[in-house]
Amino acid sequence: MYDLIIIGGGPAGAAAGVYASRKRLKTVLITDEFGGQSKVSEDIQNWIGTVSITGKELAENMKKHLHAYAEDVVDIVEGEKIEELTQTGESFTAVTKNGKKYNGKNVLIASGAHRKKLPVPGAEEFDNKGLTYCASCDGPLFAGQDVAVVGGGNAAFETAAQLLAYAKSVTLLCRKPEFKADPVTVKRVLAHPKMKGMTNAETVGVKGDTFVNAVTYKDVKTGKTHDIPVKGIFVEIGVVPSTDMVKDLVELDNYKRIITNPKNQQTSLSGIWAAGDVTDELYHQNNIAAGDAVKAVEDIYQQHTAR
Repeated sequence: MYDLIIIGGGPAGAAAGVYASRKRLKTVLITDEFGGQSKVSEDIQNWIGTVSITGKELAENMKKHLHAYAEDVVDIVEGEKIEELTQTGESFTAVTKNGKKYNGKNVLIASGAHRKKLPVPGAEEFDNKGLTYCASCDGPLFAGQDVAVVGGGNAAFETAAQLLAYAKSVTLLCRKPEFKADPVTVKRVLAHPKMKGMTNAETVGVKGDTFVNAVTYKDVKTGKTHDIPVKGIFVEIGVVPSTDMVKDLVELDNYKRIITNPKNQQTSLSGIWAAGDVTDELYHQNNIAAGDAVKAVEDIYQQHTAR
């Protein structure tokens, strides 16, 4: 029986693991992999204390930091994914995809979120056939080609910046009247001669034969549709929180995010806390996720010692 089960290995999970070890809470941290969504980023410039770092390096640093403090206090289970969380009395049981079970008195959900799929005709058909959700993984395959990025936030512009290193041209399609990304990022990326950014351009279709050969967008102002010849389409339209395991245990909002008390990260069910992109936190950033996880562990420790 663990004092704490931490589910997730992103900034929130890793930070929670380090603090749990320092509080001497007997803990098991279970994660499919370390790093979270930022693992695919080529250049992270806002991780406090580090001017620039790749997502892969950040993930490795998180893992090293946790292992350095874990000792005999925190058990680290990597390569496992929790699919079910149940409550029995005052304890919880986390069950992995492989059927392994872990019992704990408290749980911190830091399972993050996953990429939202593009809901247009042709998107499913050409998934991994020119349409992709990972520029770091697949970008080099489109060297010298015309490509498109769907989205208007920071993730979309970071993807575009990566693609500019080897693509012939990059066209970013944003369905809203203004880009949501940080102004400094927008200015820097759009200044590249191979880059074109379009607002009021709603992606409505993906075309091709064996592989993608065009993306179709609708001009929101005129209602007219247009095709742009491209060999690759990179989708960055948001994320879906990984909350299926707790959907019957804690209160969720309309976006299926876990509702938490911002003072201590407690959920609607005593004994379960949540932090990071899996929550209804207004702003989702690595630094915020880590901070919220630390806040949660501080509260878990107070609750634990008060028993």
